[in-house]
Amino acid sequence: MKRLVVGILAHVDSGKTTLSEGLLYSAGEIKKLGRVDHGDSFLDNDSIERNRGITIFSKQALIKLSQDVEITLLDTPGHVDFSAEMERTLQVLDYAILVVSGSEGVQSHTETLWRLLEKHNIPTFIFLNKMDLVWKERFELVEELKNIFKDNFVDFSNKRDQGIYEESIATCDEKLLEEYITTGNINEKALKKAIFERKIFPCYFGSALKLEGVDQLVQALRDLTFENDYSDEFGAKVFKIGRDSQGNRITFMKVTGGILKVKDIINGEKINQLRIYSGQKYSTSDQVFPGQIVAATGLINSYPGQGIGMEIDSESELLEPVLTYKVEIPSGSDPHTVFKKLKQLEEEEPKLYLSWNDHLSEIHVKLMGEMQLDIIKTLIKQRFDLDINFGMGNIVYKETIANVVEGIGHFEPLRHYAEVHLLMEPMEPGSGLTFDTLCSEDILDKNWQRLIISHLEEKNHVGVLTGSAITDMKISLVLGKAHKKHTEGGDFRQATYRGVRQGLMAAESVLLEPWYYFSLCVPSENVGRAMADIQGMSGTIDPPETDGDMSIIHGKCPVYEMRGYQNLINNYTKGKGRLSCVLDGYYPCHNAEDIIEKIGYDPESDIENTSDSVFCQGGSGFIVKWDKVRDYMDLESYMDSIKDCEELDSNINNSIKTQNLKEISESELNEIFEKTYGKIQRRSNIGSKIVKPKKEDSFSYSPKSTPTFQGPEYLLIDGYNLIHSWQELKEMAIVDFGAARDALIDILCNYQGVKQCQLIVVFDAYKVKGNKGSVEQVRNINVVYTKEAETADMYIEKVTHKIGRNHKVRVVTSDGLEQLIIMGHGALRVSSKAFEQEVMDLEKDIREYISSL
Repeated sequence: MKRLVVGILAHVDSGKTTLSEGLLYSAGEIKKLGRVDHGDSFLDNDSIERNRGITIFSKQALIKLSQDVEITLLDTPGHVDFSAEMERTLQVLDYAILVVSGSEGVQSHTETLWRLLEKHNIPTFIFLNKMDLVWKERFELVEELKNIFKDNFVDFSNKRDQGIYEESIATCDEKLLEEYITTGNINEKALKKAIFERKIFPCYFGSALKLEGVDQLVQALRDLTFENDYSDEFGAKVFKIGRDSQGNRITFMKVTGGILKVKDIINGEKINQLRIYSGQKYSTSDQVFPGQIVAATGLINSYPGQGIGMEIDSESELLEPVLTYKVEIPSGSDPHTVFKKLKQLEEEEPKLYLSWNDHLSEIHVKLMGEMQLDIIKTLIKQRFDLDINFGMGNIVYKETIANVVEGIGHFEPLRHYAEVHLLMEPMEPGSGLTFDTLCSEDILDKNWQRLIISHLEEKNHVGVLTGSAITDMKISLVLGKAHKKHTEGGDFRQATYRGVRQGLMAAESVLLEPWYYFSLCVPSENVGRAMADIQGMSGTIDPPETDGDMSIIHGKCPVYEMRGYQNLINNYTKGKGRLSCVLDGYYPCHNAEDIIEKIGYDPESDIENTSDSVFCQGGSGFIVKWDKVRDYMDLESYMDSIKDCEELDSNINNSIKTQNLKEISESELNEIFEKTYGKIQRRSNIGSKIVKPKKEDSFSYSPKSTPTFQGPEYLLIDGYNLIHSWQELKEMAIVDFGAARDALIDILCNYQGVKQCQLIVVFDAYKVKGNKGSVEQVRNINVVYTKEAETADMYIEKVTHKIGRNHKVRVVTSDGLEQLIIMGHGALRVSSKAFEQEVMDLEKDIREYISSL
């Protein structure tokens, strides 16, 4: 059986619920047509919905189109304040019906809905409703859709001229056009595929109230849709949490693979009952198949957007609230008790975003708009018999950073210990928060690292300008230290939280505010006024577009400035103007100084989000302020070690630029290095004790942050330098330089065959005019010829700087300056003479081995 989930979406008052009634009636699922204004519609059955005459909660109904086609119809809210409820249903849709009022045309929220359908890649049928009230021709309405949405809309309702109809379809897709030219008709399977791939958007016209055009839409859903090819492996996607009249928690989900049965265990929780809802009523089932929507009881920890089984969690939603309100509770009520009750509603309405302000002992809530406030008040009264009010709405701000910093947190009261270093980097707008670890397991055990990442993820970290949530940055664990006896999990939680705050205090913070992407349609005589308004509100605009006697302006503007602007538009356009807004993202605040001063947040007084660290001395802990933590920390700074490597080239050049270095001894190298950087100390790893170097070590300096090498060892060789240092090859080069180079390559191929390293030999070609450089694979080694104006030294420096922190790298050269530079990049230097001896010893070992066979 073909089972489909079809969502029906529209701008408020476009006739969406009326069309739902028509679809149910035409399919024989209901015997009588209900009406929204009469309060007897099949799907708007909640008392709040019937009192207000609008859809607030998404509902479902089963429609059996034929013996082998079954549709679950999801009716979604049309009002913008409840669009979060609508967006959650999109993640489980196979197809969508977008209802557009023929009399009103494309309205403000219609554009938002189209963006969401596009984001979720949902194939969509268009129903232009209220055609009994329209004076425009059908082709004009289709052209309007094409002009606004820039997609392929085709009138499917009138097939009297089959040739024109099929030509309109064929021009939407190259494959369809090719088939039409070849065969003279359109194959139905190819047409269904084009609709499924969103290459064509079929348009139907009618009046849902009068049941005109509804049968055609029903037929299209039956004949022009694909049956999903579901996997045998179990999977499901949760899209809604609700409660029944007895207060039982219900998890609404779509089964996307396998079979779900009663008593199945989902993430450690048992399914008690499976309900198939249609309107208010439901039937129970022992098992549910792919493509069905089911309401399961028994799941306590489920949440909207959760992926179960083979399904993954949904991405973040496009819509999010930008207004925050203080919840004013009745006198004598306990705020903590009220907050706990309200958290139940947050499960059902995740966009509620409840938060508890410890400092003020207040409940705060984020919502989409003022109508949602009234609905929440009514729900709380019904559910908990509480009369609440809301304070003045404020903009929801966020914070980020403008520079890279290292946040350091240390927590060491008596018999506790943890230190964490976090690299905090600014990211692109809209990227949110990402967490990673760059820390070696040699430095900190993997289990501790996982714990630190979980602590980063679990907390709502706030910034230091206004106490708003932080965003658009990457936080990476780079260093950490635990004590064998005294470290507990809670120690790393404290160190992690403090590390984030210490980094934010040290960084250049940026206040972000929400910006709308808007589309403003006004009469052309008002376009100058509109543009001046937007610019005065610190917005940006694109050049206006003209559509008849109307002008359309697109742009971006701070939400703060656009509050109430629709009312102003109605006044100066005499009701003809139309404003459509959707959250575009968070960008730097246009009046940051005023907002920061108005909020008056003091980060150092925020005890719940302290940036200070705790150290231990004399058997007791003491507080160290955030700006003094570096003076007490146990681990060496990660960023300082990076800077040391990056600044090595210039520091060495400044200190020895007057010297003409040839091959120099190990002690001379050390002397120059210590003059620049101080006494050399070798560490087995960060935070460990100093250890004596072993005799076989082939280098004299180890960077402050000793990396854990990954993958194969790299050996880089300055080819011409080695030839001139190797007596046998040098003599050969006097006669034939090419022969000496080939002989060296043969020697190196044999060497690599035994050592199994990544061997790169580099030859200078910097004096060759127009040479672009080349890399050749000669048997088992890489041979590099540098480009014009690039020496072998320059190439080797670049490569060692790039790979020296993650791979063991040895460089063979007798150039004194080059030896110093590659040491600073973390590579091991080997003189040409030492490498020649190494090759000779290797060949001797090979000969002895062969002789023993």
